[in-house]
Amino acid sequence: MKYKAIDKKLFIENRKKFVKHLHTDSVAFFNSNDEMPRSGDQNFPFRQQADLFWLTGIDQEQTILVLSPGHPLPEYREMLFLRKTNEHIAVWEGHKYTKEEAREASGINHVYWVDDFKTMLPVLMHHSNHVYINLNENDRFVTEVPYREERFASNLKSKYPNHIYERSGPLMAQLRTIKSNIEVDLMCEAIDITDKAFRRVLGFVKPGVMEYEIEAEIMHEFLRNRATGNAYYPIIASGASACVLHYNDNNKECKDGDVILMDFGAEYANYAADLTRSIPVNGKFSKRQKEVYNAVLRVMKEATSMLVEGNTILKYHEAVGKIMEQELIGLGLLKAADVKKQDPKQPLYKKYFMHGTSHFLGLDVHDIGNRYQPMKNGMVFTCEPGIYIPEEKLGIRIENNILLTSKGPKDLMKNIPIEVDEIEDLMSAGKSKTGKKVLVKN
Repeated sequence: MKYKAIDKKLFIENRKKFVKHLHTDSVAFFNSNDEMPRSGDQNFPFRQQADLFWLTGIDQEQTILVLSPGHPLPEYREMLFLRKTNEHIAVWEGHKYTKEEAREASGINHVYWVDDFKTMLPVLMHHSNHVYINLNENDRFVTEVPYREERFASNLKSKYPNHIYERSGPLMAQLRTIKSNIEVDLMCEAIDITDKAFRRVLGFVKPGVMEYEIEAEIMHEFLRNRATGNAYYPIIASGASACVLHYNDNNKECKDGDVILMDFGAEYANYAADLTRSIPVNGKFSKRQKEVYNAVLRVMKEATSMLVEGNTILKYHEAVGKIMEQELIGLGLLKAADVKKQDPKQPLYKKYFMHGTSHFLGLDVHDIGNRYQPMKNGMVFTCEPGIYIPEEKLGIRIENNILLTSKGPKDLMKNIPIEVDEIEDLMSAGKSKTGKKVLVKN
């Protein structure tokens, strides 16, 4: 891992929070993600299963966590199983956790090799009535590929059909949405790295650069600051491409007069930052571009103020839509008379702003959470309104990350340039540093 060691108190406290919700006569299992083959002798980069990481801090494949708080044997109440290394693995793959290192990272005292799991499983199951399994319950998740937790659950149910099987997913969604101070600090580290990358780009962009060159500048800054890399596939969309919401070809030339929509974020210690900025290729917004940009910025600021405890995502999105309607009328994209006659179930603003304003953020960029329950302090949301005008080859989106607190919403990205004047001034200064001729007064 590139990131610095995380205080194990985070994971100790997380496990305490989780086991409070379990039946006393229960056992809960958490498995690491699969190692996904890329070719005959190579895997895709491994990324730890988020729930297992949240509970242990262990960032390694072939890991199993067992929590059985009411087990009669104390050593069975909290166990970690690791991949056992050998000389061959050490030569070809490098260092793996020792038991001592795993204890230090996770705060779990009872650490075993994963080869021992099968022999210890019957003792766990025979002294438990309830079994918590951890299937992927993100309501956006659809796959035809059986994953490790799914295979594990299927195998367990076939061998032990008389147990009562419970779902860890809803518990994890409830717990992981509320961020501890350590988690907020880790997210702020990801945000700080993202800020550095954005400022680097402001000094780099000019007519003629390729979108992928901008992506390369971002990745350079990420890696040199200990980020794992991108928290998600970056969007570097210039001109008309900015109207394609999930554009990530990033292969076009950035042309004079165009605006570039850049949606990217660093991943640090598995925590995500999620930033969007829209900047002019030549360093100056046109009058129309500035009008649209400021309209989006006003919506974002009002939307941010509504990210408070007790609000709900559905009511929030509806309210943001009303704000956007007025801005689109002001821009001449909608007519007030048409808005009055619109079908409320199919609002006209959706033509130019077709996505939601906010989503949960944390260990995943679209993090788990219940969208139908009231917001709570400690949650982190994105705030990302946008206006997309294909006929003008113009797309503007602005996005910051917001922490809900008892004192109101806290913008974790407040130090990242966002105003038109800030962006233009920094781009102008960057061009001076990169060799553009500057008039010097005697």
